[in-house]
Amino acid sequence: MKGSPPVTDRQARAVRLGPRSVAALALISAIGVAAFGWPLLADSASGLAHSQDAPWLFAALLPMLIAVVVATISDTGLDAKAIAMLGVLAAAGAALRPLGAGTAGIEPMFFLMVLSGRVLGPGFGFVLGSVSMFASALLTGGVGPWMPFQMLAMGWVAMGAGLLPGPDRLRGGRELVMLAAYGAVASLLYGTVMNLQGWPYIGSLATGVSFVPGDPLGENLARFVAYCLATSLGWDVPRAVVTVVATLALGPTVLKALRRATRRAAFDARVSFEDA
Repeated sequence: MKGSPPVTDRQARAVRLGPRSVAALALISAIGVAAFGWPLLADSASGLAHSQDAPWLFAALLPMLIAVVVATISDTGLDAKAIAMLGVLAAAGAALRPLGAGTAGIEPMFFLMVLSGRVLGPGFGFVLGSVSMFASALLTGGVGPWMPFQMLAMGWVAMGAGLLPGPDRLRGGRELVMLAAYGAVASLLYGTVMNLQGWPYIGSLATGVSFVPGDPLGENLARFVAYCLATSLGWDVPRAVVTVVATLALGPTVLKALRRATRRAAFDARVSFEDA
């Protein structure tokens, strides 16, 4: 009928973010930007710019902060049904990662994180990305100072998918193209920010792509771009390609299954009590 409102397929959210959860996510994201970008953000006159301990300091700090954020989100809306779904998806993500780990950047878990974040929302997405990366690190023996950074970066990937527009209205081919494009960009950015985590460690090698503490931003930034092109582009591009192909090929089925599961879980249902 003319003038009728568009039909919507309202999407249930496994986690309803309250003010405390939003504040916690904003805080960990701000600290995460500092943790990843301190080589480029630190002033040349500051003690941080000349410290070789900064990566270790952030590696020790981030797990505690991520735990606080997860606890805050759990306290404000992660019920038993959401925890059960979190366990299943985190186990699936952890199992997918070793299938291509160390092989030209082929990491099939990215498409699952993107689709899950899209359906279940940014709060659930952040927790899922962090927990999945933690579980996969334990599974593959990839525990080290880089792990907290991986957890935060993957949390951002899944959270960003939950923030994409049109969660209740956009469906079909347009949604898949949007998710595939986001997955490609997120895959490339993931590799870039993880390069920031490891780049300061090679400063002692004194190569043309090494981080030089205290050097001007422009010079260090040029070295960082050269470092990315020389070391990780061959892994980042295949990761993006695999994510796009998996999203386009498996996306309709996975999205349908996730949305059916959220409807059956009835995350938005309110419990009420009546007299007998």
